[in-house]
Amino acid sequence: MSGVLFNREEGFGPERIRALYDAAFTLLYRIAYRITGSEEAAQDVVHDSFERLMQKSIPFPSQDDAKYWLIRVVKNNALNWAKRKGREARAYERYFRESDEESSSAEDETLRRFTAEEVKEKLEMLPENLRMVLVLKEYGLLNYKEIGRVLGISEGNVKVRVFRAREALLSLFREGNRDVS
Repeated sequence: MSGVLFNREEGFGPERIRALYDAAFTLLYRIAYRITGSEEAAQDVVHDSFERLMQKSIPFPSQDDAKYWLIRVVKNNALNWAKRKGREARAYERYFRESDEESSSAEDETLRRFTAEEVKEKLEMLPENLRMVLVLKEYGLLNYKEIGRVLGISEGNVKVRVFRAREALLSLFREGNRDVS
């Protein structure tokens, strides 16, 4: 497939969408899942992003350009979903806190410490610019150049952010371990 992948004259033929879907779905799903933490939400976010691609009918010079556009759309849609869920969760927490001041058991707290949930929790504590480079690097498995392209920053800036994000995450874990001892 050389030349323009998608354009208004040719439209979005099923074979072109299918090729892009096959090439990008796993990556897009991993990014969406990492941000949302939900398989169902990740699938919905990726599906909605492909729908948006078809509605917009944007001309892309290559399949890679379309893929990077989709990564940005998936990232933004997943972040919006997470924000919405966060607001809902805070509303439920307020309701339940007011109606039942019961705390979790010591066993629940111990189990929570050893789950992937703690990693997600610490990751959420990072500023968005640091969190996104780690999500794209570690969960999206993108290289520095690709991350720079997605975020619209230089490759050098991506490297600096990844380093800072890892240092900040390590610092958060160290602080958490001091509280436990």
